[in-house]
Amino acid sequence: MKIAILGKPFDENQTAFMQEMMDDLIHRQAEVRILDTFHEYLSQHIQLPEGITTFHRGDSLAGTRFVLSIGGDGTLLDTVTYVGALQIPILGINTGRLGFLATISPDKITQAIDALFKGHFVLEDRSLIRVDTDPDTFGDINFGLNEFSILKRDTSSMIVVHTYIDGEYLNSYWADGLIVATPTGSTGYSLSCGGPVMLPQTNNFIIAPVCPHNLNVRPLIVSDRSVISFEIEGRSNNFLLSLDSRSKTVEAGIQIAVRRENFNARLVKLNHVNFLSTLRSKLNWGLDRRNPAGIPV
Repeated sequence: MKIAILGKPFDENQTAFMQEMMDDLIHRQAEVRILDTFHEYLSQHIQLPEGITTFHRGDSLAGTRFVLSIGGDGTLLDTVTYVGALQIPILGINTGRLGFLATISPDKITQAIDALFKGHFVLEDRSLIRVDTDPDTFGDINFGLNEFSILKRDTSSMIVVHTYIDGEYLNSYWADGLIVATPTGSTGYSLSCGGPVMLPQTNNFIIAPVCPHNLNVRPLIVSDRSVISFEIEGRSNNFLLSLDSRSKTVEAGIQIAVRRENFNARLVKLNHVNFLSTLRSKLNWGLDRRNPAGIPV
């Protein structure tokens, strides 16, 4: 079985779990490939066996059965850009903080690997958002799992984002910015701006203004079959476009359109983990001094 590994630096107290993971994969005779930068980091912290190959940004992962993303949710968002249209299943191992997408704790890595080899898992397809701009901004990696944002620069006044759905005028948002979030991204930046939580299988986008000047302007849910386009105005000539964790500065006059990407991100979910249980555990839903066990009453 071919397995690719991407990751970010982790706490020293998690080193033993990483060594256990590597030993387990080699014991199972897995063909392991590690992202070059993470391989350099791992080699300084654990014993890597001989014969492990590396890959770089732009190398094809075709033929890989699973990708292990070691880090936080940001690492998993980056992992999606390496997989792209191949839709290789991604297992998120959480060595970060919240772990909304990367749900496997380090002490459960060996159990998770065992589940992969035995087929005791389900695959969950998550829709992606695609951004097309003129002039081009994000190149070949113009898709994201969480959200696309249009934001003012740090020191500038608010901006005006003229927004259209399938060519029909929707609204001009006077705000610090505007977010278009996927269902996966509904628990991210959009949530902090008052947007709703959506189940992953929902075929919609959320349009959520960031600090709008008019407080009666609320987040809006639209079909992800729509094409949403934008024109930006402001006192500054420069604005910020953000796609998940990637940000670019652009000039006024840029043409922007977002739509659903024609492929998905495929996440591995173990049998005891699902979106609803993650909501309860990560957002502390149901926790109450009157109901400490979180049992419905």
